[in-house]
Amino acid sequence: MNYLQIAKPLTLPNGQRIKNRFFKSAMSETMATDAHQPTEAYAKLYQTWAAGGAGIVVTGNVMVDHRAIAEPGNVVVEDEQSLPILKQWAEAGTANHTQLWMQLNHPGKQSPKYLSSQPVAPSAIPIYGPNAKAFNPPRELTNAEVHEIIAKYVRTAEIAQNAGFTGVQIHGAYGYLVNQFLSRTDNHRTDEFGGSLENRMRFLVDIYEGIRQSCGVQFSISLKMSALDLNVDGFTEHDSITVIQKMAELGIDLIEISGDDYENSAVGFSGYAHMMHQLVNVPIVLSGGFRNISTMEEALGKHDADMIGICTPMVLQPDLPNAILSGNYKPIKLPLTLGGQRLDDKYSPTFVTAYCEQQARRLGNGQRPQLYTSAWRALAASVKMHGPNGLAPRRAQ
Repeated sequence: MNYLQIAKPLTLPNGQRIKNRFFKSAMSETMATDAHQPTEAYAKLYQTWAAGGAGIVVTGNVMVDHRAIAEPGNVVVEDEQSLPILKQWAEAGTANHTQLWMQLNHPGKQSPKYLSSQPVAPSAIPIYGPNAKAFNPPRELTNAEVHEIIAKYVRTAEIAQNAGFTGVQIHGAYGYLVNQFLSRTDNHRTDEFGGSLENRMRFLVDIYEGIRQSCGVQFSISLKMSALDLNVDGFTEHDSITVIQKMAELGIDLIEISGDDYENSAVGFSGYAHMMHQLVNVPIVLSGGFRNISTMEEALGKHDADMIGICTPMVLQPDLPNAILSGNYKPIKLPLTLGGQRLDDKYSPTFVTAYCEQQARRLGNGQRPQLYTSAWRALAASVKMHGPNGLAPRRAQ
C-alpha cells in the first residue's frame, strides 16, 4: 500500500527526513514519580510507539519548572538529575528510525490549586469560566522572572538534546503560559512582553531563538497551536496568522494545529490549516479526530496538512501506522459513556483523559490496552492513579 500519501517521507526545513506522515501527537502520560522524575516505564511506552511505525512521536508535556506543574504525574526536566533515564527514554523512542520530540510546557496560571498555591502569569488576571474554582488567582511575573522562564525552556531543550531526543515542541496551545502571553485578555503587561502583538509574541520568539541558538539547526523545533484558542477578544485568527508567519520567517521546522474532530468538524479548522498552508512554507500537522484512512488521505491530498496528528487511537492501537501501511487496519471505536448524554457532554474531557492515562500506563508496563466503554471505570482508574485530584479540572475549559 505504498501508494498512500501518508506513507511518503517528508523533509523538514532543517533537512531532517521524516520516514512517513504519521505524527503521534502529545498525550500527557502522568506517570512520573512523586518528585516528577521519569521512570523506565517511559522508555517501554515510547519503545512501543516507536515500533508502531510513526514518523514523529511527541512526548506528553514536560514541565520546565518544578514550581509550575500542570497535572499530577507530570515530568519536570530542569537539570540533569534524571539524565540516565532520559537517555533510556530517548534511545527507546528513536528506534525504528523514529523522530522523538520532547514537548516543553509551563502552565502559567493554569496550574490547579492542589498543585500551586499561587501560580504565575503574564498578568494577575484570574481564570474565569466553569472551571475557575479549580485554580488559585495568579500573581504577575516580574520582568526578570519572564527572562528566567525563557532560559528554563532553553535549558530543558539542551538537556533533551543531550539525552538523545531529536527535537522539541513548544506548547503554545490550550491556555498554557505561551498562549497566555499571546492573548490580550490574559496579557496586560506594559513592558516588552505586553501590549502590541509583536510584544506579546516576544516570549515565544525568545524561547524559539534561544533554543535554536543553543541547540543548532539540525535539532528540530516545532510549535503547537490550537484553532480552539482563537477568540475575538483575546487571540484572533489574524493574530495567529501573524504569529505563524513570524515563526516561519524565523525558521521553525513544523507547526501543529489541533482542533475539533476533522471527520465531523464543528469549527472548520481544516480550512484554517489549509489557509496556513497557502501563507507559509512550513510543514503543517493537523491533529484531531482522525480515524479513517480515507480522511487522512483527504487531508493530505487537499493540502490541509503535511502530516496527520493522531493521539487517542495510538493508546488503543500503538501499532496503528504499521497496520495502515500493511493494509491490516481496522478503526477501533470506543464509545466511552457515563450512561447519559448530558453527563457525557460535561465530563468527557475528564474521562477520556483518564482512559488514555490508564492505557499509557499499561503500555509502559508491557501490557496490552484494555478496551471497554464504561467511563466510570476510567474515572475509577484515575482516582487509583492520582487520588481524588485525578478528577479535578486541569485546564480552564
